[in-house]
Amino acid sequence: MSFDQEQRFGDVTVRADEDLVATVTIHRPPDNYFDQALIASLGDAYEAIDADPGCRAIVLCAEGKHFCAGAQFHGPSGSQGIAAIEGQRHLYDEALRLFAAATPVVAAIQGAAIGGGLGLAMSADFRVGVPESRLSANFARLGFHHGFGLTVTLPAIVGQQRAMEMLLVGARLDGRAAHEIGLLDRLVDGDQLTAAAHAFAADIALSGPLA
Repeated sequence: MSFDQEQRFGDVTVRADEDLVATVTIHRPPDNYFDQALIASLGDAYEAIDADPGCRAIVLCAEGKHFCAGAQFHGPSGSQGIAAIEGQRHLYDEALRLFAAATPVVAAIQGAAIGGGLGLAMSADFRVGVPESRLSANFARLGFHHGFGLTVTLPAIVGQQRAMEMLLVGARLDGRAAHEIGLLDRLVDGDQLTAAAHAFAADIALSGPLA
């Protein structure tokens, strides 16, 4: 499949540039809450990109104020809610497809990446943020188990002790604090976010894909 023209997968679009980078954009502004359908659309997009030799890196971004403010528990947001959807795979079955992507992913995080939204950000290989970014694993504050693989991804990135603090306290980190502990790989000014994420992905795309 060629992505020289924009392709749509539900509320997700894909467009590839000449530098071998595919930009995957979530279109559920302003908060970009996710549900099973959105995660399935991202999985479909990633698998299509994996099959395209003209794409060697992905920028994952979102339209609107926030990267992803969490899961949609309260009905539609451009599609069906997170409640069980007959005939579709479970949410986490879909989410596993994101972690299985063979193409490296750089997430561009503006505004909030909260709860499952942080989990979505952590499914990427790298994260670029801004000082105004807000990241939090707030599950314990809400009284239920940490989701979207954060008990595995957070310790791998920030270490066991910092991960335990994030998971049990649920504190909200701004972009600077997140960058200091390695949760963000790059910190840039807000107006540079998209360009910086794309430059990062383009640098990855210069390397041999088999490596």
